[in-house]
Amino acid sequence: MDNLKKRGVEDRSKINMHESFEVKSWTKQLGVSKERLQQIVDKVGNSAASVRKELARHEKG
Repeated sequence: MDNLKKRGVEDRSKINMHESFEVKSWTKQLGVSKERLQQIVDKVGNSAASVRKELARHEKG
């Protein structure tokens, strides 16, 4: 069960799209919209490393 008193990103290796405070943190950290983050998570999964890799791939291309 989630501890609602903790508002930091608990597992920095995963992106939990079901927790609004985590989504806000990740969108700010990665510089993307919630919608873009969701698209990438849907494509590559919720691994933060995979999401970062996908974002970097699009920045270069």
